[in-house]
Amino acid sequence: MIQRYARAAGVLFLLSLVFGALGEAIIPSRIIAWNDAAATAHHVITSETLFRWGFATYLVEGLCDTAVSLVFYVLLERVDRNLALAAAFFGLISTATFAVCEMFYFAPIFILKGSDAARAFSPDQVNALALFSFRLSARSSQILLPFYGIATALRGHLIWRSGYLPRWLGAITLVAGASFIVKGVTAILAPPYSSDYLLVPMFVCLIAMAGWMLTKGVDVAKWEASVAST
Repeated sequence: MIQRYARAAGVLFLLSLVFGALGEAIIPSRIIAWNDAAATAHHVITSETLFRWGFATYLVEGLCDTAVSLVFYVLLERVDRNLALAAAFFGLISTATFAVCEMFYFAPIFILKGSDAARAFSPDQVNALALFSFRLSARSSQILLPFYGIATALRGHLIWRSGYLPRWLGAITLVAGASFIVKGVTAILAPPYSSDYLLVPMFVCLIAMAGWMLTKGVDVAKWEASVAST
């Protein structure tokens, strides 16, 4: 039974990688021209289906992140139930925060398609307001990083201690969580030092986690020993 949770974690991480790349990088790069409000507005209107798919990919990613909180609680609560529960809570808070940020990503379609409030502004002002909404989505998403980072770091710590998952995977996960915390804190307090390179460990972690959980999973014998000892 526990191996099913491990496989589920692998699938969820793989889906998060694919849909996260689509929704956070590939599709926005085709829609948003960060220095050209008119071009951005044109892309949103003429590529509305692609724009809506960009938001839909977030929904898939958000569902996966929510499920990951549950799956990892089940996988790690034998190590330390309180820490596993804390990781789940921080993970859920980060997902909820991201949901709020994504509302600003979706708002431009309503701004540009003639909402009553938008009629009070000139076309150039409406375009600028739509681009501002995209910028607000991107900037506010930095807020979730410390929450997601803490959840990830706690999971890494518990994986390291577990005995039924490899320590190297725990170490990678712990480093990835720490890098997200640093990225989030510096984005708020010291933006010039908030390098995007701090996101790389999380990308490596997701690949490693998906690969290991799908191919190896939990050492069932050691898991059963941990259950017997509690």
